[in-house]
Amino acid sequence: MPILIAVTILWAFSFSLIGVYLAGQVDAWFSVLMRVALATLVFLPFLKLRQVSRDVALKLMACGAFQLGIMYGFYYQSFLYLSVPEVLLFTVMTPIYITLLNDLINRRVNMGFIISALLAVIGAVAIRYKGVDDGFLQGLLMVQGANLCFAIGQVSYKRIMAAEVAKGNAELPQRTVFGWFFIGALCIVIPCYLLLGNPEKLPTTSLQWGVLVYLGIVASGLGYFAWNKGATLVNIGTLAVANNLLIPAGILVNVLFWNRDADILRLAIGGGIILLALWVNDKFNQRRISGESKEKLAEAA
Repeated sequence: MPILIAVTILWAFSFSLIGVYLAGQVDAWFSVLMRVALATLVFLPFLKLRQVSRDVALKLMACGAFQLGIMYGFYYQSFLYLSVPEVLLFTVMTPIYITLLNDLINRRVNMGFIISALLAVIGAVAIRYKGVDDGFLQGLLMVQGANLCFAIGQVSYKRIMAAEVAKGNAELPQRTVFGWFFIGALCIVIPCYLLLGNPEKLPTTSLQWGVLVYLGIVASGLGYFAWNKGATLVNIGTLAVANNLLIPAGILVNVLFWNRDADILRLAIGGGIILLALWVNDKFNQRRISGESKEKLAEAA
């Protein structure tokens, strides 16, 4: 969980940087291409082609294609219709997608995970709600598309790495295979930029270029590696709730550094509910582990 919290703080700045300096000024697909390309360059030196099978490489590429490539396409376009706080607010469905995807794969329903995810959603909704403009529906659908792709990538990556550990590849350093993740994303964003990008809307200031470099190397390159690694260290319920910690963190950064209006009381109440969700998830997880341990002891006896 500490890794996920650290990345949350890092990513809290990304929403405002995109909304303030890039959205509507720099072509969205060029921004996505720059971000993914720079992140790929960070991990290419660590990539060891013979250390991972073709099957695992393709699976990791698929994760990257969803979690970064397709997700960024939806995500950057949403800023054309929504404000930064609205984009943050509409990400509240990510935990639900994560929980449901995992349960669908396992063909079961874990009430502890669902309750914690729902609490996280309630906490996020409590933070901010205001009227929306005519672009509400388009923006909402785009953010939900981004949420679903982000959830698919996280759940898939976690399960792929768990499967490798089960096969005896526990010593495989994740940094040596994560390059495949970004290569998969590149396979999506390059053709999308060539088909949909606007070369007349490239960055025009050093500040815009600086923001893109930061988002590519730090927020995407280091951030996604740390986040996905952290995802392999926690259960699905905690991962689901951690996604919504981005909302109060992002709005807080937006208020403190860009003077956006926000209801501090709502922020505090919503953040408190999200922390309660973490506590509830932890209690359910402890109960589940205790129950499984008792079952194993009973079987052994």
